[in-house]
Amino acid sequence: MAEVKLGVIGGSGLYEIEGLTNVEEVAIKTPFGDPSDRFVVGSLDGVRTAFLPRHGRGHRIMPSEVPSRANIWAFKSMGVQYIISVSAVGSLREDIQPLDIVIPDQIIDRTKGRVGSFFGQGIVVHCTFAEPFCPVLRSLLYQAGYYHGGSQVPRVHPNGTYIAMEGPLFSTKAESNLYKSWGASIIGMTALPEAKLAREAEICYATIACVTDYDCWHEVHESVNIEMVIANLIRTVDAAKEIVKKTSGQLPRIRECSCPTTLKDAIITARDLIPPQKKEELALLIGKYLE
Repeated sequence: MAEVKLGVIGGSGLYEIEGLTNVEEVAIKTPFGDPSDRFVVGSLDGVRTAFLPRHGRGHRIMPSEVPSRANIWAFKSMGVQYIISVSAVGSLREDIQPLDIVIPDQIIDRTKGRVGSFFGQGIVVHCTFAEPFCPVLRSLLYQAGYYHGGSQVPRVHPNGTYIAMEGPLFSTKAESNLYKSWGASIIGMTALPEAKLAREAEICYATIACVTDYDCWHEVHESVNIEMVIANLIRTVDAAKEIVKKTSGQLPRIRECSCPTTLKDAIITARDLIPPQKKEELALLIGKYLE
């Protein structure tokens, strides 16, 4: 299989995108189990692109059960340099309305018990994560959100703080108001540990957050329910597809952000003390730094 440059992870309808050619389905095994589903791989504006339904076809996998390590590892094994995540979120701000899109620049982790690293068991790695989403990819996604004459349909917000919650239940009103008081912008269940794992895999990662509701803090609007989420997500998916398509053709040939060298100074364990089995198992990620 030819090397893939762009990975897209989101709903199973995303790969039904106009202009995708030479399509094939690919199953990949990883040291961390099976990914969420088979990958749909094709060419998008000349860029080899792999699509993965995060929750599996038919939406079979809960947010807490998504095999994120397997998903990100599989993308890395295909040669992916960029991952665009598409996800449904609730708004925590009056000015971010349902059917808007947010390209978040920050994240707060409120998940519990999800495995957020490829490392451990004899190898310690501390990556920088001050900027959790690749600024270059974020900028490209935002620019791609502009449509005819500079107008935006839907409105696209260039930044915001994403609260990553555990789920599968939605927030209580107390939680929603707490997160709002923190100055957070949106809330969702899927950006972590994906963003952390992508950083460890030295892949540029950013999110197209499709706003479906006002969570449950708003005094006027109805509290979030699954029917509302699905209906509004369907209405924004075409815009997300267009952003993905436009971005694919703008990806830099050479990455000049810090993402491709994240692990260079992050491996803390003395090289001669890293278990041989871990060196072999993680060669895809750290092999070039152990030569």
